[in-house]
Amino acid sequence: MNNMHFFDFFEIPVSLNPDVTALRQAYLRNSRKFHPDFHTLADDAAQAAMLEQASLNNEAFQTLLNPERRMAYVLKLFGLLGDENANPAMPQDFLMEMMDINEALMELEFDFDQARFDDTLNQVQSLENELDKEVEDVVKNWTPDVPDSTQQLERVRDFFLKKKYLLRIRENLSNFAALKKQ
Repeated sequence: MNNMHFFDFFEIPVSLNPDVTALRQAYLRNSRKFHPDFHTLADDAAQAAMLEQASLNNEAFQTLLNPERRMAYVLKLFGLLGDENANPAMPQDFLMEMMDINEALMELEFDFDQARFDDTLNQVQSLENELDKEVEDVVKNWTPDVPDSTQQLERVRDFFLKKKYLLRIRENLSNFAALKKQ
């Protein structure tokens, strides 16, 4: 597979908040250029290469179009996000906040209470809102050439990991709600 990163592939600047119009235009341009139907008269090797490029075009577009996937991709591109076991530890203050929420989840698991469920869900939503506000400007304006680029991207990584953690909690809450309805 091509070692070129997705931003280079689309000839757009590396960013956490790329120009979506430019991204779509590049995707469509590449779709016309690489679509296998336009290369039916080419030899097998050329057809295989075009199919590979078309697949790359689709994967790159889906990754850069989705904000969460794009954020993970940029963090991996700059070596700040690895596999599940290689990520840095969560900040201690965040984990302390999560301890209370995790206790509430355990209580809900053994004795579902709608008021406690609603309170826990509101806590999670409030934390998500705070996190979004803390990093909103960085996500909107970050590029590799901004001052303190690495420090800003580290903040984005911490945000990303916290959001993933909160997503798991939200999924657990959804499961409790679904079980309660049964």
